[in-house]
Amino acid sequence: MLLNKNDDIELHIDSVSLTGSGVGRYNGLAVFVPATAPGDFIKAHIIKAKKSYAVGKCIKITEPSPDRTENDCPAYPGCGGCAEAILAGKAPVTACAPAGPENAAKIAAIMGMEAPSGDKMVAHVLCNGGCNAKDNFEYRGVKDCLAATKVCGGDAKACRYGCFGFGSCVAACKFDAIHVENGVAVVDKEKCTNCGACRAACPHHLIVEVPYKQKVFVNCSNKDKGPAVTKVCANSCIACGMCERTCKFDAIHVENNVAVIDYSKCKNCTMCAKACPKNAIEPIPTPEEKEKFKAAQKAAAEKKAAAAKAAAEAAEAPKAE
Repeated sequence: MLLNKNDDIELHIDSVSLTGSGVGRYNGLAVFVPATAPGDFIKAHIIKAKKSYAVGKCIKITEPSPDRTENDCPAYPGCGGCAEAILAGKAPVTACAPAGPENAAKIAAIMGMEAPSGDKMVAHVLCNGGCNAKDNFEYRGVKDCLAATKVCGGDAKACRYGCFGFGSCVAACKFDAIHVENGVAVVDKEKCTNCGACRAACPHHLIVEVPYKQKVFVNCSNKDKGPAVTKVCANSCIACGMCERTCKFDAIHVENNVAVIDYSKCKNCTMCAKACPKNAIEPIPTPEEKEKFKAAQKAAAEKKAAAAKAAAEAAEAPKAE
């Protein structure tokens, strides 16, 4: 039985051609199907039919080959796909995060381009709720964050912006760089390659790209107003503006009821963290550091008031004479 164009067939791939396409036999006729592997059982759509061979497109892999391995890359179909995108100018030479800046520079040299510059970037989770966030009900479904969003409107957690803590990001990471601790995901920046897999896995989009050297973070994403926020999480940002008023570098501002840091301006001085009354800013200061900060703020305020009083008295002295 000859094949015709637009036929749909079931096929077992048993070898690979010189061009990398999988090859199967249909009534003795060789059928070439790109993006398949030996051992695959597939459904193929015939796009070219000749007397001696045919070319098909894989519609579905009904049973994958036991030799297949999971693609670790969240952005491209394996290393070859990433390399092809770079060569075609569709991706930067830094597209492969695990390769690192040294190899990105080598790729740039091969392509006759300037080596990329800029800070090393890693992932960070903008939530510190976890066990400190209240539950609306006990979730007993599949331990998957996306699945949890489909149950009762995704309201298992009282905070509709926070981390579910079910570890979808942990399962997505191939570098053991993120783990759930006390009910919230935490990134190990020493292991993180900034591949983006955890960001893609988070249904609340809590995981962001930050500079490796950054030490200060607002670990809250709740955009509700103060009273509503404090009811659902003990560590939430209440948009009081204390951090904004304390910062001397114009590096933190309250936007949509939550503080946001401009990493390009932040000096990692941690003064905003010491000013935060809810411990929503990392690194969380010790009680002793809080007291020293309050004492310093009080002394500065008294000094400012004394200076203002002295200036007013000096201004009044000539009038009295």
